[in-house]
Amino acid sequence: MPLSEREQKLLEQLEQQLNAEDPHFATSMSESGTSRFSTTRLVAGAVTAAVGLGALLWGVSQQFIWLGIIGFIVMAAGVYVATSRSRQAAGGRGHGSAAAAAKKNSPFMANLEQRWEERRNQEP
Repeated sequence: MPLSEREQKLLEQLEQQLNAEDPHFATSMSESGTSRFSTTRLVAGAVTAAVGLGALLWGVSQQFIWLGIIGFIVMAAGVYVATSRSRQAAGGRGHGSAAAAAKKNSPFMANLEQRWEERRNQEP
């Protein structure tokens, strides 16, 4: 269902207020639709994990426990690399509950809540 012109204008106002209030949060929200995983990291990690798994299995089958341990470490490192986010995507980490509480008490949120209540009261 498409938005009405009034709703589109309201949405644009909210976006502008959000950009003015907290540009870092606004940027992280606009990037939320993009992939957080790098294809290069994913492929490199998968290949590394496969090599580690191979070393683990071969080491255990040949009773080279030390090679099995090394294979496990390589496999774990590969999984870590494959599932870790790139530095650019990870920039939004580290916001604690104090930041969330500050956002909750911000004029932007108060204005948003006020508009929401007005809209709820207008509907039958």
